[in-house]
Amino acid sequence: MEDPHYTALSLTGGQEQGNQHLPKDLMPPTSSKFKQWRWWLLVFLNILFLLVGQTAATLLGRFYYDQGGNSKWLSTLVQTVAFPLLLLPLIIIPNTSSSFSTTNPRPSTAKLTLIYIALGLIIAADNLMYSYGLLYLPVSTYSLICASQLAFNAIFAFFLNSQRFTPLILNSVVLLSFSSALLGIDEESSSDSTDIPGGKYMLGFILTLGASATYSLILSLMQLTFEKVIKKETFTVVLEMQIYTSFVASCASVIGLFASGEWNKLDGEYEEFGKGKASYVMTVVGVALAWQVASVGVVGLIFVVSSLFSNAISTLALPVVPVFAVIFFADKMNGVKVMAMLIAIWGFLSYLYQNYVDDSKARRSLKDARDISDTSVP
Repeated sequence: MEDPHYTALSLTGGQEQGNQHLPKDLMPPTSSKFKQWRWWLLVFLNILFLLVGQTAATLLGRFYYDQGGNSKWLSTLVQTVAFPLLLLPLIIIPNTSSSFSTTNPRPSTAKLTLIYIALGLIIAADNLMYSYGLLYLPVSTYSLICASQLAFNAIFAFFLNSQRFTPLILNSVVLLSFSSALLGIDEESSSDSTDIPGGKYMLGFILTLGASATYSLILSLMQLTFEKVIKKETFTVVLEMQIYTSFVASCASVIGLFASGEWNKLDGEYEEFGKGKASYVMTVVGVALAWQVASVGVVGLIFVVSSLFSNAISTLALPVVPVFAVIFFADKMNGVKVMAMLIAIWGFLSYLYQNYVDDSKARRSLKDARDISDTSVP
């Protein structure tokens, strides 16, 4: 729910590549306990950034609606508008592989610009659907439906990224589909909160499910861009993709905010916000910052571990958000929701274990290749 929905660099596909994109000094070596300890620390910190940022952003987004906020375009804008914060790691961390080889020359600026614009516009539309979904659904239901992105990831990656369907992946797709279907037919969930507009539950369900599918498509398209156009996946390239697409998505959101007329209503929201004016500003800024904290975690995990691992961890907030939703928003965890959560967790673990198996095979292949290379050198 990268965002659960816009952790837009939690890429899919390419399982067979594993950690081959990683610099040597960031892979967990067996010869240096210090480097191994540093590697695990980086992994832990990035997981923490991702989970805390994603959970806080989702809960604050629901809080914004519950206290009188109603601008869907503003909710869309804050998901990407704080992207300039990502310039800090881009400036601080040196680019160790900025040059393109003669076999993989830099793609033309025009081609990259068109790709960034297209992806940015799709991201803006996707974020808008998520904004509507969060408005029309209890946050616990919303978060569970967002878990379906893993199932969509596997499907799109199969067609676009040549990812194979294993029994574990197929099991994950079926389970996550069942979980979403249970929530779709759960009539009791539509009355979980009096603050949610009546009769909007099914619309929110369809939009959130559609947003999860669109988000998964975005991830596969990004992976395809790295493989076929840019032809490399380094820390700098991943960050640039995040920054440029966020810039385009933010511009599209600003245009939507003005074109829809919601801009004129922001003063009223500010004045009448349930917890006061200061709380309104803190909530909007907090959502924007939380999504970028999550983005830092996403980019960090892609760089330190792999894009697939980052994508799987972004779904780990699944059992976290509903618990906080019950505490802070009095959401009801009925039997259908509990069953949907357990099925989704089972599907998530199945997906994660397949990633672990693929990653282990890639590590062994890389180690064997290095061993052969070392023994062949006089």
